[in-house]
Amino acid sequence: EEKLGKGKEMVDRLTKLIGIFENPALNFSKNRADGDDILGDAYEYLMRHFATESGKSKGQFYTPAEVSRILAKVIGVKKDSSQDQTVYDPTCGSGSLLLKVADEAPKGLTIYGQENDNATKALAVMNMWLHNSPTAEIWKGNTLASPHWKESDGSLKKFDFVVANPPFSAKSWSSGFEPDSDEYNRFEGFGIPPAKNGDYAFLLHIIKSLKSTGKGAIILPHGVLFRGGAEERIRTNIIQRGYIKGVIGLPANLFYGTGIPACIIVIDKENAVSRTGVFMIDASKGFIKDGNKNRLREQDLHCIVDVFNKQQQIDKFSRLVPLSEIESNEYNLNIPRYIDSQEEEDIQDLSGHLQGGIPERDVDGLSTYWKVYPAMRADLFAPNRPKYFNLKVDKTDVREMIFGHEEFKSYSAVLDAVFNQWKDAVYDQLKKINTETQAGEFIQAISEELLQAYSGKDLVDPYDMYQHLMDYWNDEMKDDIYMLIEDGWVATLEPITHAKGKIKKGEFDCELVPKPLVIARYFKEEQKAIDELSAELESFGQQMEEIVEEHGGDEGLISSALNDKGKITKGTLTARLKEIKGDKEFEDEREILLQYQALMEKEATAKKELKDRSQQLDQQVIEQYRQLSEDEVKTLVVDDKWLASIQDAIQQEIDAISQRLTARIKELAERYESTLSELDSQTKELEEKVKGHLQQMGLEWS
Repeated sequence: EEKLGKGKEMVDRLTKLIGIFENPALNFSKNRADGDDILGDAYEYLMRHFATESGKSKGQFYTPAEVSRILAKVIGVKKDSSQDQTVYDPTCGSGSLLLKVADEAPKGLTIYGQENDNATKALAVMNMWLHNSPTAEIWKGNTLASPHWKESDGSLKKFDFVVANPPFSAKSWSSGFEPDSDEYNRFEGFGIPPAKNGDYAFLLHIIKSLKSTGKGAIILPHGVLFRGGAEERIRTNIIQRGYIKGVIGLPANLFYGTGIPACIIVIDKENAVSRTGVFMIDASKGFIKDGNKNRLREQDLHCIVDVFNKQQQIDKFSRLVPLSEIESNEYNLNIPRYIDSQEEEDIQDLSGHLQGGIPERDVDGLSTYWKVYPAMRADLFAPNRPKYFNLKVDKTDVREMIFGHEEFKSYSAVLDAVFNQWKDAVYDQLKKINTETQAGEFIQAISEELLQAYSGKDLVDPYDMYQHLMDYWNDEMKDDIYMLIEDGWVATLEPITHAKGKIKKGEFDCELVPKPLVIARYFKEEQKAIDELSAELESFGQQMEEIVEEHGGDEGLISSALNDKGKITKGTLTARLKEIKGDKEFEDEREILLQYQALMEKEATAKKELKDRSQQLDQQVIEQYRQLSEDEVKTLVVDDKWLASIQDAIQQEIDAISQRLTARIKELAERYESTLSELDSQTKELEEKVKGHLQQMGLEWS
């Protein structure tokens, strides 16, 4: 009543509120992205920005969506998981991590959570409602001191899945209870965490809260992997029991409220007895800058999940570390001990500098290229002496030689065929988008097709190709899909507005099918004529500028025709020509001014013609929009817009591969092109020149 009033006042206010949401325009039930409805996504978007702007005080309540998705996908939730299966987050914050896990099961999971902060708990409850999970059980309270979820006998409730992003290194974790006499026996057999650091307290709570077949994942600071003392004893006991399935090292500065690097520890009780090693991933280098934070890209997320779930061992990235090796390292899990992800140092070769020649080691270092271009190596390099080579072409011609090489052309054709293979596989899907299309499922299907198409192809990283598609999806294609789901294949013209919202008279565009696409397909010749006229108009302007630059200025031949701003106007030009008419003394000036006048007249004529042609083209384009059939709109959107943009981005990636090869070869050629004797000779020659100049000046060289 304090908020809503009493009696009729309350009824009226609530009626108006319900009336707002009865508006059909607010029905987003058919618009779904990544399994989350639009209202839920909007809520998460607002929470993310709240976390970004609130800094350390509030940032801990939200786990970045990309990290949440990794946890959700590596703990073993299956597509056939029953809704009776449970997922629990003991420090659930705003609940986004719980929702991401539940979304991995098409039928959903039963959700449980606990959160100590009352306001954040309220955010979590609202988040559950907005994501269509109103039955989720979210409780307010201190999980370590007073866990809410218990069995009938008073022991901790056991769950199928547990995930958490607890506050890092909580200093008052034991407030409200005595760890030495913990009634839930969470520390028994493992050890009690340090009084001023609660990281392992949360990890042990998770282990205790899992069923014997349970699986979980927790985000903790990187220090838990190697810190000594009580934490070392706890870590040793956990590893010896086989509970840790894997460790994923993440980039620094991912999380709100802290910049320290973190890791994901994946727990698997079901297979603990048979475990022979811990699978480790060093994903610390895969990210992009996003404002003052780092952020995982779609390709980083996908790669981590694929490698972990398939247990793929990749040099400098992932490895299954035997328990015996971990034991020999005193149960230290610090990832750099087991995965050397450092780039090899670019060694300067002393003999190469002294005697010339590119070291064989550096040429062999480009072996990934020679695997695809074996003959190119022989065409680029000739023996100098044992283990050293000379470049056979001038360093300025390396790029031209590579891009013109038959092996390069042949492999480029192979990669073109890969793109066309993907295009053929998804083409029908692209053109069959309708009101029933699920945007999240759609992009997942076509992106996975692209990833598979480039998998196993030399020189290209399939995840780079995947990222290009996902970038285009997020920048433009996703909005197009939603327009098509809502309105169908219709190209609707909309007026263009000023920054202040006022409509620009006579100007229009179409978001789904922008004007340049229609012009390029239907009015190519008309646009070409306009472009040529624009170039001609620019040429007239340049010629006039050159005349002013050459003959203007205070003492210039045409200075009398310039205004106060140093420009020639029609008025000043006419006045000056009239003033010097018939006077032979100013014959040269008159000739130049007449040239300028002719250019001004040509410029005016060209401007008028350009305006007329542009207006005529605008009218033709408007009429063409009105005549576009559904099939024509599909061709413009799918072929001319989407596929052309994606192919262009992918082609730039492919071109960059050979550009890197070119740059490396030129770098090596320049590094070793001058021997020590040549440099000595050049130095002596320069010394002699300097000595000669000094002697001419009457100075002695010492």
